[in-house]
Amino acid sequence: MEPQSRWWREAAIYQIYVRSFADSNGDGEGDLTGIRERLPHLAELGVDAIWLTPFYVSPLADGGYDVADYRDVDPRFGTLEDFDALLGAAHDLGIRLIIDVVPNHSSSAHAWFREAVAAEPGDPARSRYVFRDGRGPDGEQPPNNWKSIFGGPAWTRLKRPDGTPEQWYLHLFDPEQPDFDWTHQEVHDEFDDVLRFWLDRGVDGFRIDVAHGMVKDPGLPDIAEGAKADLLDGSTTLPYFDQDGVHDIYRRWSAIAASYPGERALVAEAWVEDANRVARYLRPDELHQAFNFEYLTAPWDPSRLREVIDGSLAANGAVGATTTWVLSNHDVTRHVTRFGGGEQGLRRARAATLLMLALPGSVYLYQGEELGLPEVTDLPDDSLQDPTWERSGRTERGRDGCRVPLPWEDGSAPFGFGPEGSTPWLPVPEGWGALSRASQRGVEGSTLELYTRALGLRRELDALGDGAMTWLDAPEGVLYFEREPGVRVAVNLGGETAEIAASGEVLVSSGPVAAPADGSLALPAETAVWLRG
Repeated sequence: MEPQSRWWREAAIYQIYVRSFADSNGDGEGDLTGIRERLPHLAELGVDAIWLTPFYVSPLADGGYDVADYRDVDPRFGTLEDFDALLGAAHDLGIRLIIDVVPNHSSSAHAWFREAVAAEPGDPARSRYVFRDGRGPDGEQPPNNWKSIFGGPAWTRLKRPDGTPEQWYLHLFDPEQPDFDWTHQEVHDEFDDVLRFWLDRGVDGFRIDVAHGMVKDPGLPDIAEGAKADLLDGSTTLPYFDQDGVHDIYRRWSAIAASYPGERALVAEAWVEDANRVARYLRPDELHQAFNFEYLTAPWDPSRLREVIDGSLAANGAVGATTTWVLSNHDVTRHVTRFGGGEQGLRRARAATLLMLALPGSVYLYQGEELGLPEVTDLPDDSLQDPTWERSGRTERGRDGCRVPLPWEDGSAPFGFGPEGSTPWLPVPEGWGALSRASQRGVEGSTLELYTRALGLRRELDALGDGAMTWLDAPEGVLYFEREPGVRVAVNLGGETAEIAASGEVLVSSGPVAAPADGSLALPAETAVWLRG
């Protein structure tokens, strides 16, 4: 596969939640062979790269983000040979492949943590993780008041085999996900080697989980009373997120990636609320991209969207970086539902897609959004597996609703996700056959055809992808801009048809739109259109 110059600057990258994409062997869980078998569909869709969520050896306490072995494939997903076959098949189709790396924490089943638990306090084996004595006369209180992202305290106290309590260990997520101590050189060396292991196999880059984590304020101070321990409300004031020390790590990783041919990309999952602070991760000697969570969380509001778009482009442009755009992923409610659900939610989601795909930079698509899948909000309680469900005392249902396995065929469940008669790890709604890829392929006006058409135009037209944009005058409630040369994009976020000064050919629209006449376009409510000429 021929390298492209800084390919990530305008790529369309498709996120695969491995467990829910395609099950090749009928065990109910997606796997690497299932992905390889479905790659031609992604090539037809028109994506440039895929990003795989963790497939490493793991107890799956947090869907694979609790890694027990960073250099091997969990048997439920396949083997290293299956991974190599998938990577080769993707490259043969001109699709690049990036994988997750999880450096903030490991699984409690990791050999290092098992060794640490077996060791005595003060033993060097414990220095790879954050162990501390407790507060109070007998150390019965946690070392500080930090809370887990998944609910409850961020500290768990170890007990000796005879039940005697001793030190506490830090876990910003589940107790089965102990945090590494990045002040320890061995942790740095270990992840250098993990990156090289996969780069040597030919991966095109890494998505870095909790990229704003890893480094903690060395004093481990209490957080302010009432401060939220919420990944999705990223904050620059928490003593365990967005600390300056993370940037030294990424300078080191950037040098490693740059030492390999073919332009390997490093992408940050950094939940940081200030676009200018996000841009610090993208300085020329650090990472190549960061997810634009400010855009993902923006409401259906034209003024706020324009503010986020302008702020993102300005902050990233100041450090010479491209901007990313994303509407859904495996951690948030699917945007069809977030935008209101039902017919309105789908109408808005389709318009939002055309807006996103027309903005300067690269886009990240989450599996199933090309089918218009909604969030599944009525999963049976006994099927929920997200650790948030139990950690919250069964008050927060967690993220399983956006992780339901994909429907590929019409008919009966599991709709082609796995062999007929197999039972997926999460139940698939009965009505999803009508949303399957087979049901939408080639059907004019379907969401799948909308994505395929727009992604094809995005590749075909020099005006789209990386580059500049210019805002145009528009009526209230409408975002209207031009991508040079000669492509105009209008999105009506209002509830009534809007008249826009426009002419030319309708390239694609999210809903029925008549061609402009006499220099005017009637753009229906909650609809987007691309025009040329």
